[in-house]
Amino acid sequence: MLSPLLPLLPFLLLAHTNPALAHGGGASTPGGMGMMATMHFTPIAGADTLWFAGWAPRSAGGLLGACLGLFALAVFERWVAARRAVLSAAWARQARQALNGGRGGGGREGRRLEAPGFDVRVDLVRGALHAGQAVLGFAFMLAVMMFQAGYLLAVVLGLGVGEMLFGRYAAAGAGGH
Repeated sequence: MLSPLLPLLPFLLLAHTNPALAHGGGASTPGGMGMMATMHFTPIAGADTLWFAGWAPRSAGGLLGACLGLFALAVFERWVAARRAVLSAAWARQARQALNGGRGGGGREGRRLEAPGFDVRVDLVRGALHAGQAVLGFAFMLAVMMFQAGYLLAVVLGLGVGEMLFGRYAAAGAGGH
């Protein structure tokens, strides 16, 4: 019964021996007071900074604006993912045709899996799209780590709506759906 809790033992001991760390006393806000990492819905001055010091909503309207911006950015991220999948499928088709000497795709039997050669035009766009998606993912992670429940809901709902709108393109580009 106790064995599933065994990996948590070092953390429990640390929390027991240092109560300040157990209750968020190790982290500090600009005012010098300890900050507890708990989800909240209301704007807390200085605690809900969204990426930059100047982007800290101090009113309900400001918080709503930040949440709407996060929602739109999350929908945009799913569009980028769909666009990337569609472009990858098109590039793969072009590469297959080039390998087959311009003939159709042909069957898969008897062929080795070969990657097309480096094409600056294609690979630069592929790399930029991937880097952009990574930046958006890290930005969402940082926003959610503010423990502002509105930020979390905006990101999750935006990703869900974006997937609903653009997911079929990503699935079709990947050969599924």
